[in-house]
Amino acid sequence: MEHPRSLPEYFLLPWSAPFEDPIPLPNGLQLLTLKDAADHIMTLSKAEHSAPEWQAAMEALILVAETGGPTMLARIGVMRALNRHVERVFNPDRKETYWGKRKLKREQ
Repeated sequence: MEHPRSLPEYFLLPWSAPFEDPIPLPNGLQLLTLKDAADHIMTLSKAEHSAPEWQAAMEALILVAETGGPTMLARIGVMRALNRHVERVFNPDRKETYWGKRKLKREQ
């Protein structure tokens, strides 16, 4: 008897499915496939492995593999887990303001 949650085989995405873009790791290596990401998660320490971000990343990986969903979903989960300690800081110098550049025709 088939498991009630099992899907037809043509819906399943192989663990060898590549990400659209590789996921760079802090040590310089890259995660290229779903299996690479799963193997990397399995090498983490127990404390890091149980962090909510890594739990969400594992859930996304399994969801993508079992339902044939977009690999971008799994990539986003892994990237968020890898960058969970990075604080996002707004840099006002990065974006140029739009005001002050255009003059109205009547002011010329």
